[in-house]
Amino acid sequence: MNEIRNRLADETSPYLLQHADNPVHWQPWDEAALAQARRENKPILLSIGYSACHWCHVMAHECFADPAIAAQMNELFVNIKVDREERPDLDRIYQLAHQMITQRNGGWPLTMFLSPDDQAPFFGGTYFPAEPRHGLPGFPELMTRVAGYWREHRDEIRAHAGAVQEAFAEVWRAPAGDDPAGQALDRAPLEQARRALGESFDQEHGGFGEAPKFPHPPNLVRLLRHWRGTALGDSPDLEALYMVTATLKEMAEGGLCDQLAGGFFRYSVDGHWMIPHFEKMLYDNAQLLPLYAQAHSVTNEGLFRRAAQATAGWAQREMQSPAGGFYAALDADSEGEEGRYYAWRREEVQKLLEPSELTAVTAVYGFDRPANFEGRWHLHTFVTPEQFAAHSGLDGAEVSALLATARAKLLAAREQRVRPGRDDKVLAAWNGLMIRGLCLAARVLGDAEMAASAQRAMDFVRGEMFIDGRLFATWKDGRARFPAYLDDHAFLLDAALELLQLRWDPALLQFAVGLADLLLARFEDRAAGGFLFTADDHEALLERPRPLADDAMPAGNGIAALALNRLGCLLGETRYLEAAERAVRSAMPALQRAPWLHCALLDALEEQLTPPEVVIVRGSGRRPAEWARTARLVYAPRRLVFEIPPDAAGLPPALAEKTPPESGARAWICRGTTCLPPADTLAGFTAALKG
Repeated sequence: MNEIRNRLADETSPYLLQHADNPVHWQPWDEAALAQARRENKPILLSIGYSACHWCHVMAHECFADPAIAAQMNELFVNIKVDREERPDLDRIYQLAHQMITQRNGGWPLTMFLSPDDQAPFFGGTYFPAEPRHGLPGFPELMTRVAGYWREHRDEIRAHAGAVQEAFAEVWRAPAGDDPAGQALDRAPLEQARRALGESFDQEHGGFGEAPKFPHPPNLVRLLRHWRGTALGDSPDLEALYMVTATLKEMAEGGLCDQLAGGFFRYSVDGHWMIPHFEKMLYDNAQLLPLYAQAHSVTNEGLFRRAAQATAGWAQREMQSPAGGFYAALDADSEGEEGRYYAWRREEVQKLLEPSELTAVTAVYGFDRPANFEGRWHLHTFVTPEQFAAHSGLDGAEVSALLATARAKLLAAREQRVRPGRDDKVLAAWNGLMIRGLCLAARVLGDAEMAASAQRAMDFVRGEMFIDGRLFATWKDGRARFPAYLDDHAFLLDAALELLQLRWDPALLQFAVGLADLLLARFEDRAAGGFLFTADDHEALLERPRPLADDAMPAGNGIAALALNRLGCLLGETRYLEAAERAVRSAMPALQRAPWLHCALLDALEEQLTPPEVVIVRGSGRRPAEWARTARLVYAPRRLVFEIPPDAAGLPPALAEKTPPESGARAWICRGTTCLPPADTLAGFTAALKG
């Protein structure tokens, strides 16, 4: 550490520790830093990023490691560095502020300048180079101009702080006087979203919109659910199903997917999924894993099964800690270059493979074509194995075997390279997504290892991150830190309901109830409905965001409404049902304006209009498990199946009254708050399911 005033050395965030030896007097966002800004009346230079971010590394190397630039930063500003994954509350606020100030989308690194007394933003941007380049001012020049503007216009800047907060309120707060009970629920937003997604769908390459192209899992979930809702009617929406399967196929065969180790990169810089931005995030893979498993259950497509298995395998092998929690991300860079770890030179491949393997790999992954990534090759499927088999005279099994042995050799060689850095903090929300994904995939694919992996992760979160009745957002080096946010509670509640369907556990049910009660007590907007991003006793910031739209992850409001409604139906608990309904009703104005931006809330709306189906199976011997498998045979996204042992203790009244038979099995099917008579025969049970 070059300077004693750089306070990041005591942090746990791998991203902040990357900057601990900068000559910049970095501080974490805390009262000491904010008090210094007020005391010295210096504006705050706020830099937000994350450890796997390529352009964050570039700006750090060009600017923050430069002694002259650091000296200027230290003279003019109080410098605060924030890990956006630890503090999504700050990131949401200042990303929106950047968008308002610049009229452009934000990103990382986010560079914002704040007033010292109230932390209101008055200027900002993202990446700035050390010298003017690509139409961007040099960072030293920019800082001089910003500091001068602050000196000359500070009264004007302070006067505008109120306007900033008013703009935040317009985006995030429910309109004054709006009664959520007065908002009618109808299917119109579901149909409008379906049309809008169809219009933005790329018919040639799958996905939505143009480059850069992101997976957008909430969109794919919505379309798959939409197809299922029409599948038994007179006009099944096969186009919706095609949009899902075509996108999943293109991504799995493309460079967005790591063809050797499994797992998906963040996004594709081109329109056809070939060259990715090479960071691997836990949350992307957590959402894609169950989608591939469910697509396999619908289509029986082997590619989808393999993609799900490879994604889970990568997560378990490279991202799950020995204690059970999942790490956050793998860096885009290694040895100072983005993608260096993943790219190949042709001669490397030729030396590693046998002639028959080389022939297959060359055709399938394009080594007979021009290099596709900075003079090297990044693996992307140009010719499918089936197409190669048809032209080579080999059968499909032979081609699969050749590719499998070739990939194993390439992977072994790649693992000798300098690996990308791993952000090894554990985030509650992202673990919730991965636990849910593993549970769904485990049930569809019958994979016991996925189930065990999900259980270990949930045990870790419950044991290490839920302390004295409160959840914490991050864990690293034995320390749970930062009061948890809406997403942490909502995603873990959703995950707990999925894990309970794999194995009934009274303690896990109590954990789910505790999360639901915290959502209602600490996060619910009781006047307007819905949920705020931070708890009622959270540090006071410029605003308490009320996020409704999906971004890289589904909106916490949507998942909270969905999970609370499901838990309320399972337990017959009206508090949860009413809170879920209020949340959806309060979001209806947003759903009517731009439904395609709110797919998680649309899923919750769908389950308000057509309540979830809760199946309870009880009994002894093998029959209950067989009945539960029968209920899970088809993709039924609104169906939850719980197999409760006959000796389960401490059941809530709504479940305790469903008593098991003396022998065999008995099943109850409840749709919303209405339960059918119990079924005591498999024929009667299957007939009721079809009904």
